[in-house]
Amino acid sequence: MELTLPVTLAVLGGALLHAAWNTLVKASEDKELDTYAVAAGSGVLALLVLPFLPLPAAASWPWLAGSAAVHILYFLFLAGAYRYGELSYVYPVMRGGGPMVVAASGVLVFAEVLRRTEWLGVLLVCGGILAFATGPHDRRATLFALANAVVIGAYTLIDAQGARASAAPVSYTLWFFAANAVLIIAMGRLKRGRAVPRYLARHWLRALAGGACSLGSYGVALWAMTRAPVALVAVLRETAVIFAAVLAALVLKEKLTRRRLFATGAVLAGLIVLKI
Repeated sequence: MELTLPVTLAVLGGALLHAAWNTLVKASEDKELDTYAVAAGSGVLALLVLPFLPLPAAASWPWLAGSAAVHILYFLFLAGAYRYGELSYVYPVMRGGGPMVVAASGVLVFAEVLRRTEWLGVLLVCGGILAFATGPHDRRATLFALANAVVIGAYTLIDAQGARASAAPVSYTLWFFAANAVLIIAMGRLKRGRAVPRYLARHWLRALAGGACSLGSYGVALWAMTRAPVALVAVLRETAVIFAAVLAALVLKEKLTRRRLFATGAVLAGLIVLKI
């Protein structure tokens, strides 16, 4: 498998979608309820398309269930991170750690051995991502973000395996979002009660917009993992931190500092190395 230009461009487009829905959550009045809304929106959109697609192969179903369960932690940690930290800080920490977990585990899980130049690209991208997040910040935001980095690495490996076993990565993706929505909304009802359906009723358009971005972003990533090495796709996907930094400055009025511009340069250098 090789990382081709079309796959690269598709994953970068998915990265922009991912940064967009995270910006939406960070800008919301209630971060926790908004994460439930995004999950619900993506689930509804998935259910509209599923009747027209074949079922994924049975070999992928255990991976599907495992991913939906792990994503409960993802949404919990995501809401906690955005409650205590800025988007331009916690987003890079969350997204930067995941690819390193995937790259380190790829040899054992997928028998994918990266070349020296590819490892250099991985290190440059991940180093640049983490450089976005240097400086003093709320300790709680850091802990939530680091915990989510581990979760991101875990579900990336689970879903890469599931998508490859499914023989139908699009169907696998949509079934994941449908199952994930059911679990997340059930958890939300237990935790926040009637506040969840009331929030969804008031912000249904926001839920669908965020859900569409989330579904599109992850669907592209899983498709790409069936066409290219998982570690390289995971790294490319986390270039979303560049888009997030720009959106944080434009939408949330967070500062785009010189350090973050330097970090952007490191990420871009890593992308160039990956394509050599």
